[in-house]
Amino acid sequence: MTRKQTRRSPGQKTPAPRDFDDRLLELVAERFQMLAEPMRLRLLNQLREGEKSVGKLVEATDARQANVSRHLGALLSHGLVRRRKEGVFVYYRIADPTIFDLCELVCDSLQERLAARQEALSGNSS
Repeated sequence: MTRKQTRRSPGQKTPAPRDFDDRLLELVAERFQMLAEPMRLRLLNQLREGEKSVGKLVEATDARQANVSRHLGALLSHGLVRRRKEGVFVYYRIADPTIFDLCELVCDSLQERLAARQEALSGNSS
């Protein structure tokens, strides 16, 4: 998956601020709250490869089925995943692939921050 380049070059102006209403801000906060749990991020990362059964997700995350099911339920109720049942098996897939754009932006930013911190520390030790 390719993602849009959103990084600004030095000197590039920041876009004009958007005016968000209170309800939209509440929804944004709920979305971030859903992503604030590492197990949910692990599950989303596993589903990035495509649809998987609960059993495969349990195996891939090395977590208990009850824990995986609870987090999948939360992701489902917030519209981040979809599910289908086939016999006794339940399969989950990503419902909103834009979630990966958000995750990649955050990961890129954090990696840059860590690299800068390491560079500063190595500069101080010489």
